[in-house]
Amino acid sequence: MTHGLLLFAHGARDAAWAIPFEQARAQLQAQHGPGVPMALAFLEFMSPTLQEAGDQLAAQGCSRITVVPLFLGAGGHVRKDLPVLMAQMQQQHPHITWHLAPAVGETRTVVNALADAAWQLAQAGLDASPAQPTDGDAA
Repeated sequence: MTHGLLLFAHGARDAAWAIPFEQARAQLQAQHGPGVPMALAFLEFMSPTLQEAGDQLAAQGCSRITVVPLFLGAGGHVRKDLPVLMAQMQQQHPHITWHLAPAVGETRTVVNALADAAWQLAQAGLDASPAQPTDGDAA
């Protein structure tokens, strides 16, 4: 049984927006090796779409695919749009077991990271002059 990982993000018109998500996918691939099929997909504005990425993982022989929404919360896209897209993929690939994970932003790990990053940025701001915004690259 080959288990694939499908990371799912919103997408944006600005290509630079996707950089953190591409970095996360690359880090996962480096940690778990090339033997773990994975893809990064987008809801809109960018490619591949969820369907296209699901097709790619199916073509790689995955029999189980976990979709991980890279959203900070489970808003309308995660609660309403994503289940419809998952049902379409289940119809397209009925031999695959599809699993939808919770939105990554609702995990304790990400909540803690947000709090830590906010505190670090606030502390860095205490040392900066008011006219100088921080560069945001504290990660």
